[in-house]
Amino acid sequence: MASVIQTVVDESIRIWDQRDRRTDGWFLTENPQTPVLICLAYLFVVKILGPKLMENRPAFELRAVLMVYNAFQIVFNGWMFYHICRLTWFNGYSFICQPVDYSDNEDALELIKMGYCFYISKFIDFLDTFFFIMRKKNNQITFLHVFHHASIPLTVWIVFRYIPGGQATFLPTFNSLVHFIMYFYYLMAAMGPRVQKYLWWKKYLTVFQMVQFFLVGLHGLQLLFIECNFPTAFSWYALVQTVFFFQLFKNFHSRTYKTKHNNINNNNNNNNDVKKIK
Repeated sequence: MASVIQTVVDESIRIWDQRDRRTDGWFLTENPQTPVLICLAYLFVVKILGPKLMENRPAFELRAVLMVYNAFQIVFNGWMFYHICRLTWFNGYSFICQPVDYSDNEDALELIKMGYCFYISKFIDFLDTFFFIMRKKNNQITFLHVFHHASIPLTVWIVFRYIPGGQATFLPTFNSLVHFIMYFYYLMAAMGPRVQKYLWWKKYLTVFQMVQFFLVGLHGLQLLFIECNFPTAFSWYALVQTVFFFQLFKNFHSRTYKTKHNNINNNNNNNNDVKKIK
């Protein structure tokens, strides 16, 4: 038993020694316990504390707060998307094989800053759930929603501490674009009924997120078939995670919009029956 524990300790030390030393000392990233504890605190608030505090309270409207929050997310994610593209895909990056630049090159250091901003953005996203709780929109706090928000910061932390750049840049690029569009939708939805009638494209947001997972998985998978100075463990991790999330989002899309479609058909049939009776 002692030898097993010692082996685990030695392996943990070996893995930790492989971190990117350029990211040492960054706030909320110094060790893996930090994101783990933050995500556990998020789960405690979402599943226990938040619902308990709101149990005997009326729902908050938060319309003005939501508009400011969504506008901030649009600007923040758009800003990240632009700068990540400027430093990578518009700067000679390869979609096929792009190793991490571990030098002190100015662009490489700038990309680390973008990776850090992306990491922090995953904690800011927690506010989505907190606002659901305060507005008593408990039907929107699904397993998919909570699991997605609680697990992504851990993934981003791993990438930031070990491979901040290279092939791993594909995820924050696409994800910041998805969030830019998503929060634009949320901003329109917060503007009230006069604008909400133009939100017919809501269901395509989920489709776009599914496309994101498919492309991220495909992009990571190619490392298993080509020679590239980038850890293949990332490919397996990306593949497993994207398949899992793709299936969750697919189930959500089918359950949500198939149900709505069936309800519409049932209402139409009921209306036809009423006409026949008349």
